[in-house]
Amino acid sequence: MPAYAIAHLQEAAPHPEIAEYIERITATFEPYGGRFLVHASQHEVKEGGWPGHVVLIGFPGIAEARGWWDSPAYQEIAPLRSRHIKGDIILVDGVPEGYDPNTTAQAMREAMSAE
Repeated sequence: MPAYAIAHLQEAAPHPEIAEYIERITATFEPYGGRFLVHASQHEVKEGGWPGHVVLIGFPGIAEARGWWDSPAYQEIAPLRSRHIKGDIILVDGVPEGYDPNTTAQAMREAMSAE
């Protein structure tokens, strides 16, 4: 099942360390099967607020996403970003092939009727 690293990063002034981070990050996630799906692209807010940028990295599974995050290679460069850009970053499982949201809705209805 695929997994994702999702970052909501705030605006930041350009800095040489951020440029270095961007230059080096791909080499840290490629060994784990990761690839950029979204990288600070323009986004269109439809509800609420979402200041800053979105970064989405796809992985084959959550184990690979965790392996990348915890890797010495990524931990070495992470401060280049975190010293200059505030943000929220999560790792999350995707849905399995053939996922049916009706199954989730049915389980919710059953749980509510049992109360």
